[in-house]
Amino acid sequence: MAKEKQPTKRRAPLSRERVLSAAVKLADRGGVESLSMRKLAQALKVEAMSLYNHVANKDEILDGLVEIVISEIELPAKGADWKHGMRLRANSAREMFLRHPWAISLMESRKNPGPAAMRYYDAVIGCMREGGFSIAMAAHAFSVLDSYILGFAMQELKMPFDTSDELADIADNILEQLPTAEFPHFTEMIVEHALKPGYDYGDEFEFGLELMLDGLERAKDT
Repeated sequence: MAKEKQPTKRRAPLSRERVLSAAVKLADRGGVESLSMRKLAQALKVEAMSLYNHVANKDEILDGLVEIVISEIELPAKGADWKHGMRLRANSAREMFLRHPWAISLMESRKNPGPAAMRYYDAVIGCMREGGFSIAMAAHAFSVLDSYILGFAMQELKMPFDTSDELADIADNILEQLPTAEFPHFTEMIVEHALKPGYDYGDEFEFGLELMLDGLERAKDT
């Protein structure tokens, strides 16, 4: 008796959304520098020329990637307390950058902000305006907070450890080689702070963010 032929699994039709989704996955694995139309076509199991039915060129893909990652940032709701809104979006943006390390440099280099980027900028500025900031102070606050978020994420991504155990190993190696009497304050910071149970470098983000929010609150009322 002949075996019944199994139905072949149909691949989802190619679309701009599928192309950009695959591009995000490739960038997450190898960075934006490794992204090419050829590699993207291979990942999608299509001919490279078929991509051009959905994206004009690599520049359009890069602009699309920025739109995708920005849309992952949680925006402050209209009418929300400005501190709560800025805290929400700062933590969400940091988490996005940790998921997509390539996004930091890419976002800062693109010249054509799309709808998601414009919604992001408008929601952040709107939250601060509703919170009592003048337009000039809202601009200052946006710049200060973005610089902090981006800078902290860049530093965090470059740290030579991912877990507290890895940090402890590095700290122990430093202490073994360090003339502690010559650098007493640095030694104290490692022993009395970084090596304490439960220490997480990511907690420094919250501390710095609260300092900035408190400072902005004072500045907006001057």
